[in-house]
Amino acid sequence: MKNYVLSCFLLLISCFCFAQDRQAILKVLETQRQAWNRGDVEDFMQGYWKSDSLMFVGTGAPTYGWQNTLAHYKKVYPGKAAMGQLTFHILKVQLLDATNAFVMGGWHLKREKDEPGGYFTLWFRKIKGQWKIVVDHTS
Repeated sequence: MKNYVLSCFLLLISCFCFAQDRQAILKVLETQRQAWNRGDVEDFMQGYWKSDSLMFVGTGAPTYGWQNTLAHYKKVYPGKAAMGQLTFHILKVQLLDATNAFVMGGWHLKREKDEPGGYFTLWFRKIKGQWKIVVDHTS
């Protein structure tokens, strides 16, 4: 009976921790969305791992590194009008373990002349207690 109670207790704790991590990941994405909609690419980039090992894959070849990813965003979206208003539709947040998570969703930009959109898959890693995007594949 002790083992059963202990097992139930540990299961509840792990569910609680996973729920907190899921909320923390969703908060990163919401913070990014808000920064984007203000036209603040630098603040948007705070959701990414500030490392040369960050990988971003868009419609072209992969981009490696935080600074290169920032430069890519600034080139493709040179101002607030090009950035438009961003919305996300989160389809899946899967915690793989205590420090890794997979996120899949859709994105949509509303701009004056068009409304592009697509999908993304993200690999989040918990680094120094914070969830950061380490790989972003957006198309």
